[in-house]
Amino acid sequence: MSAQIIDGKAFAATVREKVAGHVARLKEENGITPGLAVVLVGEDPASQVYVRSKGKQTVEVGMNSYEHKLDADTSEADLLALVDQLNNDPSVHGILVQLPLPGHLDEDLVINSIAPEKDVDGFHISNVGLLGTGQKSMVPCTPLGSLMMLRDHHGSLSGMDAVVIGRSNIVGKPMAQLLLGDSCTVTIAHSRTKDLPDVVRRADIVVAAVGRPEMVQGDWIKEGATVIDVGINRIERDGKNVLVGDVDFASTSQRAGAITPVPGGVGPMTIACLLANTVTACCRANGLAEPEGLTA
Repeated sequence: MSAQIIDGKAFAATVREKVAGHVARLKEENGITPGLAVVLVGEDPASQVYVRSKGKQTVEVGMNSYEHKLDADTSEADLLALVDQLNNDPSVHGILVQLPLPGHLDEDLVINSIAPEKDVDGFHISNVGLLGTGQKSMVPCTPLGSLMMLRDHHGSLSGMDAVVIGRSNIVGKPMAQLLLGDSCTVTIAHSRTKDLPDVVRRADIVVAAVGRPEMVQGDWIKEGATVIDVGINRIERDGKNVLVGDVDFASTSQRAGAITPVPGGVGPMTIACLLANTVTACCRANGLAEPEGLTA
């Protein structure tokens, strides 16, 4: 058996197409252009790449992109002042402060200074609480993208047994909440879970977000299970730097019914869902119907 490949790159293109269509309607029917502001502090190379990509894709779907690049030694007070300015700017519907921040800045303080309704990363404590209690919230982009792909593949997820490997605030915990919201039976596992392979073998859905290269092996997977690999790890193999996930793709793809590759799986969905969240935030701010198929 060889697993069906869930093509995140193609799926993300479909999501961006839906976003672009909704943006065009907002402009034509309501005279509104959604705006996304991204704040980058410092010169982290990976962050710079992400910010460029986010800005490019924001413009491509017809939204306004506002980039704010600050020096690495920017004070906390100055950063908070910028966030406050963006909170009060009606042309900005989504705010993203690129992480990680330089060590002298309090990430939790900065994230929680963003207006919850503009928190398109879904990291604000108010959005975390709303998601956890099943209320309308901004949903973290990577879990949202993973949920979209699972819904597309399975239709209904109701009654399925799901194991999320990883307990981070960014992926693991919100992913579990989203799966619960779709009536899955959910286990959150992690590196200290006893008999982890046996726990994973029970699952119809496995979401791997533990940050360890190729940790999940093929013999951990139930025949026909769906595997969502959130991990992005750079390792050296045969003298070359390569990207691999948290799942050993070669062995797992022989047992799974469907699997996301790395690269080209969950990764492209993250920015696509950031754009979707920005449109959703814009619609909510203006009392308009939310875009179908782009929310949790």
